[in-house]
Amino acid sequence: MATKWNLDPTHSEIMFSVKHMMISKVKGQFNTFSAELESEDDTFKNAKVTATVETDSVDTNNTDRDAHLKSAEFFNAEQHPAITFSANSLNGDVTGEITINGVTKPIDLDVDFGGINKDPWGNTKAGFSFEGKIKRSDFGLNWNAALETGGVLVSDDVKVFGELQFVKA
Repeated sequence: MATKWNLDPTHSEIMFSVKHMMISKVKGQFNTFSAELESEDDTFKNAKVTATVETDSVDTNNTDRDAHLKSAEFFNAEQHPAITFSANSLNGDVTGEITINGVTKPIDLDVDFGGINKDPWGNTKAGFSFEGKIKRSDFGLNWNAALETGGVLVSDDVKVFGELQFVKA
């Protein structure tokens, strides 16, 4: 029988970084997301994981940029309020399905299982770190501006990464 694990949002984060002007990185995060995990054992090799990220919760520490990211030129948060992810493993090299802006594509993630431990209140928790990369253009996130010196304002490659902690139900 599968064991259900619920996300501990206070000990989890989903972030991204993208090259800006081809010279530095801009980082951001999503403040509102949920995830569930079901696993037959404590290795999580055959676990089923689903996650939902609210696009309206994007946060780059700049109100104007966040409004632009929520607009139809990027996430189109009004039309596509969520990014979804699902996979059938959460340990090692994981290939899942991600849907952004209404487009579903495979995504390869490097997932590091941090282990299982009990917190001081007796809750059993499991921790994971992940990282991967997507191309914005694969999801119709095509807005950009050419630079006078060549290149573009925002790179097509976006690094996604995060920390997830789950509580055994």
